[in-house]
Amino acid sequence: MSADVIPPGLLRAFRATRYEADGIDVRIGRRSIEMDAWLSGMGARTGGFITAWNPLSRRMPEGWNQRMQHRLAERLRRHAAVPARGVLHRWHEAHLLTAAHPARLLRLARSFRQRGVVVIRRDQPARLMLLDWRS
Repeated sequence: MSADVIPPGLLRAFRATRYEADGIDVRIGRRSIEMDAWLSGMGARTGGFITAWNPLSRRMPEGWNQRMQHRLAERLRRHAAVPARGVLHRWHEAHLLTAAHPARLLRLARSFRQRGVVVIRRDQPARLMLLDWRS
C-alpha cells in the first residue's frame, strides 16, 4: 500500500517515533540486534508493535484508549506479548510488542481501526506497514 493515504506530517511522525518494549528501542528503517534476540527468545522470526489507541489517528479519551488496549491484549492472548509504547517528543501511545505473524497484526489493526503496525523480522530493519482506509 502506498503512503499517500496518510497525511505527510503524520507519516513523518510515525517514521520518527521510537517504539520501545522490554528496554529495547526500535526505529522504522533500522535493525535492532536486541529485538532480534527478543524474537529468538520467543521462538519467533517475526513480530511487531500494535496499538488500539486513537483509531485512525483521532485522539480519544485516555479511559477509552485503555479499554480498547485491554481488548486488543485479550485478542492477542495466544501470542507472546509485552507492554510497549510509541514515543515522539511529548506524545506517547501504549502499544503491545508481540511475536504474532504480520498478517495477524494487520487483521487486528484493521479491526481496531489503526493506520498500521510496525513489523519486526529477525535480521531486518523494522518496517511500517500501512492499511488503506480509502473507500
